[in-house]
Amino acid sequence: MEIKIGIQHSPRELVVETSDSADEVEQAVSDAVSGDGVLTLTDAKGRKVIVPAAKLAYVEIGGGVAGRVGFSG
Repeated sequence: MEIKIGIQHSPRELVVETSDSADEVEQAVSDAVSGDGVLTLTDAKGRKVIVPAAKLAYVEIGGGVAGRVGFSG
């Protein structure tokens, strides 16, 4: 699953590919924001991404349609 994280005062977004479910990611974001802590996600390669909750602008959970190739008519 693709997660896009907007960081305050940063023109670029952080994109993380994770094997966590949408519910798990949503819970992690909720816990980080309500606890005034940090958002910690583990990407598909096992690396940890840590973002201070106070700097989150937005979190977009889910991506487009993966593997879509060809023409539609």
